Amino acid sequence: MTNALPFPCTAQAARAQGREGDCLDPKGTLLATILGSSLAFIVGSIINVALPQMQSTFDAGPTGLQWIVNAYLLPLGALVLIGGAMGDIYGRKLIFQWGLGIFSVACIICAVAWSLPVLLFGRALEGIGAAMLAPTSLAIIADGFSGRARGAAIGTWAAAGAAAGAAAPLLGGIIVDLAGWRWAFVAVTPIAIYAMIVARKSVRESKAREDAPALDWTGAALSGAGLFALIWGLIALPDQGPTTPVLAALVIGAALLFTFVVVERRLGDDAMTPLVLFQNPTFSGLSLLTLCLYAALGGLLVLLPYVLIRELGYSATAAGAAILPFPLVMGLLSRFVGGAMTERYGTRTLLVTGSALVALGFALFAQIPSNEVVYWLHLFPGLIVMALGMAASVAPLTTAVLNSAGARYTGVASGINNAISRIAGLLATAFLGLVLIGAADDLIAGFAAAAWAGVALSLLSAATAYLLVAQTEPA
Repeated sequence: MTNALPFPCTAQAARAQGREGDCLDPKGTLLATILGSSLAFIVGSIINVALPQMQSTFDAGPTGLQWIVNAYLLPLGALVLIGGAMGDIYGRKLIFQWGLGIFSVACIICAVAWSLPVLLFGRALEGIGAAMLAPTSLAIIADGFSGRARGAAIGTWAAAGAAAGAAAPLLGGIIVDLAGWRWAFVAVTPIAIYAMIVARKSVRESKAREDAPALDWTGAALSGAGLFALIWGLIALPDQGPTTPVLAALVIGAALLFTFVVVERRLGDDAMTPLVLFQNPTFSGLSLLTLCLYAALGGLLVLLPYVLIRELGYSATAAGAAILPFPLVMGLLSRFVGGAMTERYGTRTLLVTGSALVALGFALFAQIPSNEVVYWLHLFPGLIVMALGMAASVAPLTTAVLNSAGARYTGVASGINNAISRIAGLLATAFLGLVLIGAADDLIAGFAAAAWAGVALSLLSAATAYLLVAQTEPA
């Protein structure tokens, strides 16, 4: 990875030094990566409010409705690891722009879809584009910023993602109500195209190393197929139960991923996912922390709206507004935590404190009474405490993952971390499906049980941070 030319720099100056594409605009780089990575949040949130209209348009049953969501999540979770490796090998800017281009085309296909299969194809293509965007956006930030500026940039990235997650349901609802669900996809397309234009002008190209080998296609095939089978099994488990196809998918997925580990170990530094990363206790600890923390969070985001609507009689809009304090507090605090507080208190301190606060938030949710639930008394305090905990955790966690991997492996490390967080959410969804089946007659009791599971996972995150994550030196 080369050092950046001073900004502003001209194309002529870059060519004179043989460094075309090496001009860096920090503000433009941050804007492009925020817009690109936020697309996943925006599309997911808009789809949630558009599902009833989409179901009516295509006369889709419950299974079809489920696959409108899962057709996007499945390739995203299965391919995000490959997307990070491709960025490291072929160029992060190149893969990022290709991801934006694929995402834009996919949105257009969804907007004009004349049948459910065409819509599902477009959704799957969106997932492929997002799998290229998510890891490369963070790797681009890691290349473009260093030190305290990197922490602040990642904090801004996290804050923007939280803000997008907060605003998208409200704006998407307005678009869907006034113009129809197709226009929701049309509205997202200019954002992707604008991000591509900004990236072309502002982001410099970077790779893990100039002499990097070609993509490890064997590892790519094994990881993609293994994650695909595992994630499909997790998606199908709550709906179908432990049937033979579901169990077979889980077993085959686990076997393929085990084979993937064996192959990658033999390839060493030429592997798509160099296992040397996991010899670093900090990276391994951060991976375990990500799995536990995002499994706990994923459970909350799936179950809480369901309880609000089905058990407490909230409308969809009211349920979205009820959860709004969580992303808003995260969005307001993430940049500050990612920069100044990380530098002052150190990574491990913030991760331990943040995970402990998330556990406290879940403990407050676990006290919810079986009747006469009052939002401001029984739900709002838990949301605020959890938001404080996540704000203290997300930016330091992301910064620590990239720093522990080093410049050579930032793309693949980001891909690993993204893949772990996606799998964690799917594990939580599978677990919650079983909880809901077992607590069909008493959702409040099921919610309380899931909250206690969140307490346990969050405390495990705090212990992992304390025992395995290296402390950065406070300023």
